[in-house]
Amino acid sequence: QVQLVESGGGLVQAGGSLRLSCAASGRTFSSYFMGWFRQAPGKEREFVAAINRSGGITYYADSVKGRFTISRDNAKNTVYLQMNSLKPEDTAVYYCNADLYGSGSSWYSGDFWGQGTQVTVSS
Repeated sequence: QVQLVESGGGLVQAGGSLRLSCAASGRTFSSYFMGWFRQAPGKEREFVAAINRSGGITYYADSVKGRFTISRDNAKNTVYLQMNSLKPEDTAVYYCNADLYGSGSSWYSGDFWGQGTQVTVSS
């Protein structure tokens, strides 16, 4: 079991940056692949980024590749999402997820979710 709490969302102008954090409880954080999903109004939840257990391998959706960076600090039980060059279409609730699985840009969510944090990008 792991509990996840996201932070760092907010309102930003197009072209700006935000850094999301996801703090995990429990001693098994480093055993999980971690990732981020997002859900825009009226749309299905979609994969954004994933990172392997050690933090050495990362995966991204094509829509964010080159703009977003996922990282993790296993000593702090925290995963991050650095979002640069934000666009209005990045507006969504962003969710942290643990134990996801997949490869490349096709990933399926695990059982553990945070409560979500709103990111709004104005044009």
